[in-house]
This record gives sequence, structure tokens and C-alpha cells, in this order.
Amino acid sequence: MLKNYYQLTKPGVLYGNALTTVAGFLLASRGDIKTGLLLATTAGSTLIIASACVINNYLDQDIDKLMSRTKDRPLVTGIIKPLHALMFGLLLGSVGVVLLALYTSWLVVAIGVVGFIDYVFLYGALSKRRSMHGTLVGSVSGAIPILAGYVAAAGGFDLGAWLVFAVLFLWQMPEFYSISIYRRKEYKAAGVPVISVVKGIDITKRHIFAYTLAFVTATIALAAFGYAGYTYWIVMTLLGIYWLNHGVKGLTAVDNDAWSRKMFRISLIVLLAFCFMISVDAWLP
Repeated sequence: MLKNYYQLTKPGVLYGNALTTVAGFLLASRGDIKTGLLLATTAGSTLIIASACVINNYLDQDIDKLMSRTKDRPLVTGIIKPLHALMFGLLLGSVGVVLLALYTSWLVVAIGVVGFIDYVFLYGALSKRRSMHGTLVGSVSGAIPILAGYVAAAGGFDLGAWLVFAVLFLWQMPEFYSISIYRRKEYKAAGVPVISVVKGIDITKRHIFAYTLAFVTATIALAAFGYAGYTYWIVMTLLGIYWLNHGVKGLTAVDNDAWSRKMFRISLIVLLAFCFMISVDAWLP
């Protein structure tokens, strides 16, 4: 039973967001790492994200049963009762807020709450079901963890905070739009108006390229404004060119599923590289 509750938190999402929280914190720390603050920020933020994921599962029961990748979720199969899931989600969120309030700052708490509201209500309950622009709304919450980590270590907002937020916000667009192509039939069957369903694959591919270009520009800006060093700049520029090159190939690709799956895989590599590079940047030239 515990395993089923664990699945409700969407572990893959949790690990990814915990990674970006830590990366943002380490970048802002510039080598002066306050371990207790790092642990509290990561734990509190992760619990709030887990809460949002559980409640999102609660809200999405009707469409989850229509999609092959979600039809076996505990709420869809009935293994866990909806009310129990809702209570579990609220408990996780409450503990997360308390942790952040006790050991970080009210600014970090506010950032976490904004991310929760965006993901659960603005994205999950509203825009996801009504507009192809729901991805834009949801990407705000996806960029919140790195912002929380950065602000916790920096003690407030600066240009670097907004740049790392922009990087993560922009990264999610080509990542999710790629998924929307190779899972287009599932989204269409579930009545979810993602861009590939509403506008078609060709327009989606053009959007993917544009957002990838914007992402690469944002990663370079982080170095251009002095928040990251030359090693970071070289690595992210090379990876950015590689990702853009595959994006260009997509404009004339015939096998859209194969192309979009590779585009998605590259996005994961790029994210991991970005998080690693900003985490160790303080010790690199």
C-alpha cells in the first residue's frame, strides 16, 4: 500500500525537481554551502511538489483512465480511495510549508505556495483542460524549484534568480511539446487540447525549435551576465547547438514519432548537464 501512495507523488517528477532545487541553491551559494539550509529547502520544496502531484492525480482521474501511460495509476485502478489521496496530499503540503517556514524564509515559502497554486489550480484544474497554452501555465510551476533553491541561498531575488527561472521555464516547452507529438493520439482521446492536437504537428515542431533557441539563449545569458563561468558557457553552448541541430532536422522529418522521442531524450541530457554545470560552477574556471 505504501508503494501505491508513493506512486501518487510522481517520483520521476519529484527527483527532477529536487535536482533543480539543489542546483539552484549551489549556484547561488558560490561555494559557501550551508548544508542545513540546503537540506531544509530541498525537503520542504519536494514535499510541496509531492503534495501538488498527489492532488493533481486526484483531479485527473477522469482523463487518466483514458491514457495508456496513466490508466494504471492507483486512483484509476481504485487501489487508493480519492478521499485518502486528497488527505495524503494535503498532509505532505502542510509538512513542506512548515519545514520551509521554520528553516528558510517566508520568501521561499511564498515561492513554494505560488508553485503549488499554479500547478494544482491554474494548470491542473483550469488551463490544462481548456487551452493548448496550459503548458505555458504549467511551466511556471516547473521552474519554481530552481528559483526556490537559488533564492534560499542568495537570500533574495537578483538577475541570476530570474535567469535560472527562465532557463527552466523555457526548457519545459520543447520537452513537453515533443511528448505531445509522440503521444498525440492519447491526448486527443482524452480530450486534452495540447498544441499538437489543436494546431498540428508541423506548427508544434516550429514552436519546439523556437523555444529551444530561446532556452539556449537563456543559458548563455547566465554566463554573459557573470553568474556562470567559461567552462559552463562552453559546455552549454555545445549542447545547445546539438539540441538546436536536432530541432532543425525536425522541420523536415518524416518519422515524427522517432524524431520527437529523440528530441525528448536530448532534453533530459541537456537538463542534467545544466544542473551539473551550475552546481559545480563555483569550482570551475
